[in-house]
Amino acid sequence: MRIGRIPYINCYPVYGAIDRGLVALNGTLVDGIPSALNGQMAAGLLDVSVVSAVEYARDSRRYLLLPDLAISCDGPVRSVMLFAKRPAGELDGRRVIVSRSSMTSVALVELLFEHVWRARPEFVPGNSELADIARFEEEEHEARLVIGDAALILHEARRTAADGASTYPYVYDLGEEWKAWTGLPFVFAVWVAQRTTAVAESLLAHAALLASRDWGLQHLPLLAEQAANVTGVARASCLEYFEGLDYRLGYEHLAGLTEFYRRLVVAGRVPNGTLAFLPAA
Repeated sequence: MRIGRIPYINCYPVYGAIDRGLVALNGTLVDGIPSALNGQMAAGLLDVSVVSAVEYARDSRRYLLLPDLAISCDGPVRSVMLFAKRPAGELDGRRVIVSRSSMTSVALVELLFEHVWRARPEFVPGNSELADIARFEEEEHEARLVIGDAALILHEARRTAADGASTYPYVYDLGEEWKAWTGLPFVFAVWVAQRTTAVAESLLAHAALLASRDWGLQHLPLLAEQAANVTGVARASCLEYFEGLDYRLGYEHLAGLTEFYRRLVVAGRVPNGTLAFLPAA
């Protein structure tokens, strides 16, 4: 079994016990940014993985959703942010750099521009990983979509700037914007299994991920300290970040997910599929 894992700190609560040898996993972990894991799942190179929510909708016939496991928020997410030099509604025709790393974040920001901010910017694919933070200003742009640890670091630096000055005076948290627009939670990522993978193997991986997730939710302060050491973001901010995320996939999350998919179907961005889950053991 090859099992995908995003190396951002937002996955610490799901993989923390596995990484510490407290929960056994029947497979090999493969790290990759969301777009890389999406591609490997689409190519059949991984058996089970966390993927962008849009990747499931793009080819739902290939995958089975793992029940009760996702990365979602019901309000601010803090790690999917649009940093802008002018209000979003004034970005019509302006260059907005969007992350190559996450299909879901790009799809969401496009919907927000179309339906909430009522602007049609020029979207330009770019990078938003930690190594690229120092180079953000080298590209001509009026706004930039940043995800993952890089978004946390940029937001923290902006909040703690001594003089309050910022290159980006306007910051939009996409989880918060979705909540204000629809009143629903937003699901950024889901865990899926290939339909071609033996169900028994997928069930074992699913059970291990759930057990590790449950341990992680009971040890968020420990994981926040680990995250602070990795990112340089204050431990309290990392803990606040973890506490603002939800790693389950209940009815309320499914309501938000299906509403997102409905809007993408209407926009012609994904096929009109259905949700299919890995069967119970």
